[in-house]
Amino acid sequence: MRRLIAILVMLLVVFATGCLGSSAPHTSPTSPTSAGKVSSHVTITDALGRTVEVPSNVSRVVAVGPGALRILVYLNATDKVVGIEEFEKRFSYGRPYILAHPELLNLPVIGPGGPGKLPNMEALIKVHPQVIFMSFVSGSEADEVQGKTGIPVVVLSYGTLENFTDRDFFNSLLLAGKILGKEERAKEVIKFIEGQQSYLKNLTKGVKSPTVYVGGIGYKGAHGITSTYTNYAPFTVLGLNNIASSLTSKNGWAQVDKEFLLKENPDYIFIDEGGLKIILDDYKSNPDFYNSLKAVREGRVYGILPYNFYNTNIGIAIADAYYIGKVVYPERFRDIDPIKKANEIFRFLDGKPVYGELAKEFGGFGKINLTSGNVTYGLPTNP
Repeated sequence: MRRLIAILVMLLVVFATGCLGSSAPHTSPTSPTSAGKVSSHVTITDALGRTVEVPSNVSRVVAVGPGALRILVYLNATDKVVGIEEFEKRFSYGRPYILAHPELLNLPVIGPGGPGKLPNMEALIKVHPQVIFMSFVSGSEADEVQGKTGIPVVVLSYGTLENFTDRDFFNSLLLAGKILGKEERAKEVIKFIEGQQSYLKNLTKGVKSPTVYVGGIGYKGAHGITSTYTNYAPFTVLGLNNIASSLTSKNGWAQVDKEFLLKENPDYIFIDEGGLKIILDDYKSNPDFYNSLKAVREGRVYGILPYNFYNTNIGIAIADAYYIGKVVYPERFRDIDPIKKANEIFRFLDGKPVYGELAKEFGGFGKINLTSGNVTYGLPTNP
């Protein structure tokens, strides 16, 4: 009898243990299950330090703000974009990512676009994105859009881009890549940009720099010869002696006076062709000033493509650096064809070689004749 009772007790224990072991734990949508299933959501931290919960499998997104859409193009994620800003449609030139992907212009409009302008909440909801990528917004603005739409907002950043390898920008590439399932592509883009910068630096290592200046830099619109950057990225990467860098009270965009240019009298002047028309008009009314500059008198004024258009077009900035290097150091860059190099860069980052279209729009790489206004492509003769 005692033996029978003991057997019954053992069976009860085994039964109870089996029931407990087979009961599934309670899981939230953001937690992995005991069977190891993929979570339906992941939690990320964006460029502003905001904690955001996003779907683990994202196939529908939009990009809002300067440069946000460009990052998605760099990641080869255009097939996931379901709406674009009116700005992208109205100004569909000068930016390789749009020139390479005109199909994006057929997408529904989600808002006006432009710095400081929030999207249209109703239009956003209608296109059903799973994630909204934004740039140049405050945390409160991002929270407002997320709160009104119920759609996760992830803020991206370009950093300061004093050279081509800004860590904030790279981190945003990696973050967007993680959300979109494009992590390997993000790493490839970073490796490509780092490789270009390293190559350019090595080509100019140990060489004495002439004095250089860039004018016509765009900043919230087009400007003339006195508009410049104190830390112009192509000059920085090439190790060139930028006369504007002596303006230690300013960092980034600056307006210098013409007396400063006459005093510093740079060996080379490069003109951002976004401001070329303004400069040509100014030359007509004030030729004496320009002809007093050594670079103008000696024919060392060159046109470069504008890269500061709806945030930094990094591919154009790198392409400009190759052309500038070819002009200033023809022997060091003897094996470089700037146009071929530009198309190689655009093909990798944006998907198509679009230098020809940019050259038609702005003038392209070349020597500028201020009297005629012509931009003539040509390269210095190697010493």
